[in-house]
Amino acid sequence: MFVKNPGFTIAVVAALALGIGADTAIFSVVNAVLLKPLSYPEPDRIVQLLCTGPGGEGPCGSATKLHIWQEQTSVFQDVAGYDGGGGMNLTAAIPEQVHGVHVTEQYFRVFGAPFTLGRGFTPEEDRPHGGNVVVISNGLWKRKFGSDPQVVGKTIPISNLPYTVVGVTGPDFDTDPPADLWVPYQFDPNTRDQAHYFVAAARLRPGITVAQAQAQLKLAALAFNRKYPGINQREGFDAQLLKDSIVSDVRSSLLVLIGAVTLVLLIACANVANLLMVRAAGRTREFAIRSALGAKRSRIMQQLLTEAILLALIGGGLGLVLGLSGVRALLAMSPGDIPRIGEDGSLIGLDWRVVAFTVAISVITGILFGLMPAFAASRPDLSSAMKENSRGSGASFRHTITRSLLVIGEVAVALVLLVGATLLIRTFVALRMVEPGFDSHHVWTAEMALNGPRYEKTAGVAQVIRNGRDRLIATPGVIAAGVTNALPLVGGFGLPFSIVGKPPQDGPYTGGAGYMSTTPGYFDAFKIPLLRGRDFKDTDTGGAQGVAIINEAMAKQFWKNGENPVGQQIVIGHGVGPEFEEPARLIIGIVGNVRDGGLNRDPRPLMVTPLAQMTDGLTELNSKVAPLTWVVRTQQEPHSMTAILTDQLRSATGGLPVAKVRSMEEVVVRSTARQDFNMLLLTIFAGSALTLAAIGIYGLMAYSVQQRTQEIGIRMAMGADRKRITTMVVWQGMRLALVGVAIGIGASFLLTKLVASWLYGVKQWDPLVFISVPVILSAVALFAVWLPALRASKLNPMDALRTE
Repeated sequence: MFVKNPGFTIAVVAALALGIGADTAIFSVVNAVLLKPLSYPEPDRIVQLLCTGPGGEGPCGSATKLHIWQEQTSVFQDVAGYDGGGGMNLTAAIPEQVHGVHVTEQYFRVFGAPFTLGRGFTPEEDRPHGGNVVVISNGLWKRKFGSDPQVVGKTIPISNLPYTVVGVTGPDFDTDPPADLWVPYQFDPNTRDQAHYFVAAARLRPGITVAQAQAQLKLAALAFNRKYPGINQREGFDAQLLKDSIVSDVRSSLLVLIGAVTLVLLIACANVANLLMVRAAGRTREFAIRSALGAKRSRIMQQLLTEAILLALIGGGLGLVLGLSGVRALLAMSPGDIPRIGEDGSLIGLDWRVVAFTVAISVITGILFGLMPAFAASRPDLSSAMKENSRGSGASFRHTITRSLLVIGEVAVALVLLVGATLLIRTFVALRMVEPGFDSHHVWTAEMALNGPRYEKTAGVAQVIRNGRDRLIATPGVIAAGVTNALPLVGGFGLPFSIVGKPPQDGPYTGGAGYMSTTPGYFDAFKIPLLRGRDFKDTDTGGAQGVAIINEAMAKQFWKNGENPVGQQIVIGHGVGPEFEEPARLIIGIVGNVRDGGLNRDPRPLMVTPLAQMTDGLTELNSKVAPLTWVVRTQQEPHSMTAILTDQLRSATGGLPVAKVRSMEEVVVRSTARQDFNMLLLTIFAGSALTLAAIGIYGLMAYSVQQRTQEIGIRMAMGADRKRITTMVVWQGMRLALVGVAIGIGASFLLTKLVASWLYGVKQWDPLVFISVPVILSAVALFAVWLPALRASKLNPMDALRTE
């Protein structure tokens, strides 16, 4: 029967493939991010350790906190610290920067790491002077060492130091962050270092719940505050399942998107239900005769539902293919900064959950759109059916009540999606219009890892930077060049500070602010304005007066009533750890605000110090935590100068590799990737919904005109002109559309709160959106009903009266 009606079959399967495919696409992301367990053994026993405070909670690993957490042996089997992974240089014949992670010795036990060769670290290797040892990943072992089975025990050069390989992880050990190799932290067990520069995770003891661990951590926080008074007495400890911690900031977004795409599927179902009802209406006489011959109502319903489910399964199979290929294409264009999906969505694939979901949603969809036509068609009246068949045009508008309600629902749902998409489009535009505080055009950035004995002293780092800057500035096409340890929009550090001569306001400190270090040329490279005072100079070295520059936000927050901060002194990081202990710094300038935490966030107070004046301890710590970033303003497109700039840097640094080359414009785009991804998807869903709704209105009105052909012929024969016929048909269709628009506006007022957290620069009840979207949707509906109305007005009365 489907083969005999190819147009009908293609229309139904296409609508279902679109709806089910979109649902499958989003579910495949939800499956990879939220449903799939972490790849570690017994992942429900792994928790991330957090700090809580008035400002919320988050990771806060420090050496002193780690020691306290490791003492909680009643709830934790193992506790480990690990950083986000920075660049480490394999200094072989061809130097290469790889992704290295610093860990404590319990790390591999916490995450249940399998080993192809060797082992993890021992407690002795994770103590000061424990030796240079390294664990390498399975991928690096294969790529760099040719799967050498004798690699354990051999030494490899890392930052020109020999490291002994003690283990090779198994091929299935996937970590977040990804790593090529791991080296031990080797913390001093007696340290009082309070600096937060890593995260911590723990494996619960068998039978211990997260709630029990949280209760124990509350007691541990009290003990920590007693041991280290005056640091932050309002701080507490908490634990959260690692998986929940990884996906916490994306969970709500994915659930909203799957809700939105389900609405698209419902619109597709409504369209298909309308098609099936039209088809069933054409089979009224068949069903009436079968009933007269003794066919039970349940048998007719069973047949129609079977046909509907079969169509849904065909559409679902096609949707599965379209969904998986479509979501990978979307993620390749807009990755969305979503965790656990791999590069460009490489970890999104076909598994039993995705297949089961597609089959289930196909069957449910088949029942949804098939039930109403089956119910209506299974109650035929033989006399009415024969009369209706003989007069041909006897079907009136009252016979299309159900189809009219479906169209009203389609319009309402389409308007809700259009409102959401338009709000996100306005957010997208608003973010692009935000003044970030710096000029990202023609700015080239690249990372360089400076680790090893040569770079554990500030003087050595400063010399390399000076050599590199001199070469870059002398390069044709370069306008300005600088170096920083915290690129805007990528992340940064924070430290407490005290203003000399002013009473503390926040415990022992005046307050806290963002902290970064740069070189001369940094502000020029980004065109960050100097509002007062002076910029850093090459003479601001370790032997000179310690200096600092603050931003406008810090000046306004901590110096009231127009007081001038320039010339005053601040002490940064006192009490945080020995690496941060230094004399007071003189504030020499104030620069404009930079939205370094995100384009949708207000600028935070910021302190900037010269890289050449960092303490040796902080320089050594910084070399372990993160690479430095070169920033170069060019006269031409930045990537066109990559070859010459990298050559200059390698020559100036003795061949150190340059990694992660990006233009600053790419960094800015990456910072809004998740908002852009949400906007793109919701816009696609809204466009699909608008198209389906327009098709639904058109289909209903076209069928209505066909069914009322004789009536229209009689009206025209009795004197109705073409304008009146057109107006009649248009009003019939627009009445449905306007009812749907009114319902959609009410629903939108209730549902836009679900996307309120995604918005920036626009209110969730933005008048412009709530006026323009209904107008646009009404205009589309008018076009959809105008076509059948135009056809109705061109009917020949004599031909219409002869229609059967």
